[in-house]
Amino acid sequence: MAGSTLEIKDLHVEIDGKEILKGVNLTVKGGEFHAIMGPNGTGKSTLASAIMGHPNYEVTKGSILMDGEDVLEMEVDERAKAGLFLGMQYPSEISGVTTSEFLRSAINAHREEGNEIPLMKFIKEMDRVMDFLDIDKNMAQRYLNEGFSGGEKKRNEILQLMLLKPKIGILDEIDSGLDIDALKIVSKGINELRSDDFGCLIITHYQRLLNYVTPDFVHVMMQGRIVKSGGAELVERLEAEGYEWIKEELGIEDETVGQDA
Repeated sequence: MAGSTLEIKDLHVEIDGKEILKGVNLTVKGGEFHAIMGPNGTGKSTLASAIMGHPNYEVTKGSILMDGEDVLEMEVDERAKAGLFLGMQYPSEISGVTTSEFLRSAINAHREEGNEIPLMKFIKEMDRVMDFLDIDKNMAQRYLNEGFSGGEKKRNEILQLMLLKPKIGILDEIDSGLDIDALKIVSKGINELRSDDFGCLIITHYQRLLNYVTPDFVHVMMQGRIVKSGGAELVERLEAEGYEWIKEELGIEDETVGQDA
């Protein structure tokens, strides 16, 4: 099966009447790992939210296509069924729903009615991935993310990613708040999915995740748009020199578009 393609063209997005994204162009194909970096408030998380259809974000111009299909015409669940996955920066706590119940329901939502995953097959697969990610098996019976540490929440996002096997994964600061051991485990899970059938968009502030997950393409976002792209060597220069050289090169004084973008 050929890999899928997520294509973003001239994307403009507003929140509360303020324009945050100001013409983003990006294509992510199966087999490709892309990293988006940039200072706080430049639009990175807004891009992730807009792709997945967060209701607070209004697309005012441009398009998002998944294998040629108009993502903007899809409801959030339809975007997930089309093969998009968002690993969230701040996963929600859901009381009353265990992690295993949530995961099995999510898998079955991607399957045809009458073709639900058999319980024992699900348990076997979940146990295998939990072992791979060094997750305590008791977490499966705890309410989703309730009382989880930051590291547990992020590992749980990767558990979902590995079980759901999306076509395109969007990871929004999946590395934030992780100690080095948890970072290595999260990175191991992401790398395990590398294949021609899986493309990944990694949004991060820091170079350290990219020490373990090597991107094929690196993009720098400022002022609500991608202002520079390169290969993995761009990460090394950003780590060594910061973002000031890009601002000077492009004549940018204020790189931000909003504090929570």
